[in-house]
Amino acid sequence: MPYWYIASLILTAGLAAAGWGGPAAGAAIAAAALLAVSVVMSIALLVPINNRSATWTADDHPDDWREQQQRWDRLHYARVAVIVAAFVLTLVAATAG
Repeated sequence: MPYWYIASLILTAGLAAAGWGGPAAGAAIAAAALLAVSVVMSIALLVPINNRSATWTADDHPDDWREQQQRWDRLHYARVAVIVAAFVLTLVAATAG
């Protein structure tokens, strides 16, 4: 999934470059920044939790496994909110320019 996030970031950065100096540039830059945040969140915060939980079994798991899964859920919801905001800004940039 981070590949799609990176591709979206590249396309949004291209939109910002194409509209540089125009009325849509600010929205496109903000969208690109939010997409960059989503990539960092995915790689730095969510993937490590996924990697740890992939090794858990019903008999062998840490005592705080529920807390770790709840943390992943919270971070995932935050990432989705960031991505939705980024795509709304991309839509604004694409229609305003």
